Order: sequence, then C-alpha cells, then structure tokens
Amino acid sequence: LKMPIHYKVDVLEALKRAGYSTYRLRQEKLMGERVIQQLRNGEIVSWKTIDTICTLLKCQPGDLVEHREE
Repeated sequence: LKMPIHYKVDVLEALKRAGYSTYRLRQEKLMGERVIQQLRNGEIVSWKTIDTICTLLKCQPGDLVEHREE
C-alpha cells in the first residue's frame, strides 16, 4: 500500500544531529529496533513515535511529514 504521506526530512539523520544515535535511541528505550527500521525504510510510524520524535527534536509533526498527491 503506497501512502501519500512522506517524510520531509531524514528523521534518523535529524535525530543523530540532535545527539540521538540509533544506539542511544535503543539504549534509552526511546525507540525499538522495529521503529528504527521503519524510519530507515521511509515507512510511516505511529503517532506515538511521531510524538516522541517531535519531543526530541523540539518540532511539530508538519516539520517531519507532508501529504503529496500521487
């Protein structure tokens, strides 16, 4: 199923720049391996995960994702 929702930024790269490596995300139990793989593959994650990302990056959901007409 192709979704018209896309990431505007490389979320893992943005987290890394903010000091949250994938190792730290797992160690501090901020995100599990499955969620990290979803982000790596450009797959849309849950709202709970979007909330966590927004908290860590001090941003809004609209800063992360956008809707594109297919």
